Amino acid sequence: MELRQLRYFVRVVDMRSMGRAAADLDIVTSTLSQQISSLEGELSTRLLQRLSTGVLPTEAGLDFYRQAQLILRQVEAATRIAQTGRLSGDVSVGLSPTTSSVIAVPLIRAMRERYSNVRLRIVEGLSGHVTALLNSRQVDLAIVFGVESARRLSVQPLLDEALFLIGAADLAGMPDGETVRLEALGSLPLILPSEVAGSLRSMVSTALRSASVEPNIVAEVDGLATLFDVVRAGMGATIHPASALGRLKDEALRTVRIADPHPRRRNLLASLSDDELSPAGLATRVVLADVVRQLVADGAWRGATLINSIKV
Repeated sequence: MELRQLRYFVRVVDMRSMGRAAADLDIVTSTLSQQISSLEGELSTRLLQRLSTGVLPTEAGLDFYRQAQLILRQVEAATRIAQTGRLSGDVSVGLSPTTSSVIAVPLIRAMRERYSNVRLRIVEGLSGHVTALLNSRQVDLAIVFGVESARRLSVQPLLDEALFLIGAADLAGMPDGETVRLEALGSLPLILPSEVAGSLRSMVSTALRSASVEPNIVAEVDGLATLFDVVRAGMGATIHPASALGRLKDEALRTVRIADPHPRRRNLLASLSDDELSPAGLATRVVLADVVRQLVADGAWRGATLINSIKV
């Protein structure tokens, strides 16, 4: 099997016509047809349906087309690297707003220092939305909190985050100490994300039920900035990881660590599979893990504990 056969096949599928593909490739139609037939013979399967109106890929042909596209992209990336001698390309990283507030700046800085020719794109969204973007190949890698619906993703546990009760310092009922048990929060007004927002609310609700607490939820807010506007206004407290305060720098808010052993939010480093990630994507995944380790080691990611088994 030759790379030119893969290129020929991809072009035929894209153009749905032997004749148009041959003209685009600047070869005669008979030569193109022979190359496709040779490819089918080598694979012992029919890749194309020949119709009076053109050609369509068979089911096997469609699967082969996707893999051929991947191989050709990787060859192109390797060629660019060899020609320039430097890693380059575009890489997109999905992050939740809380995670982004901690890691976005250090990650971009580290990538500029190590791989200045790689252009990084940060995409913020709720964990479920970011996972959907991964599944649809719209981002290359991400830090998420659950990937139950993920398909063909590489997933590694990254770190666990403790949760904190966060509220205005003068909120009635706000604990005075450094820690608090969930069982003490029954009467405290809470502002939480909705169930639709994703894993954090589900985790908090499960933990409260386990502690036999009927929460006093006075409002549900899915936008992080608005949620903290409501909390800062003294209408209630919220339960979030400390990373949620990354952009606030607000001394009017107090953080009290939840003392119960659970809940803890597990952060997962998820990416496209190794055979789908570009060289730039693979390098970015390594840098992201390194940056996370350094942030935790420096105490810059409050309440975070690395999972020692992380590999990239």
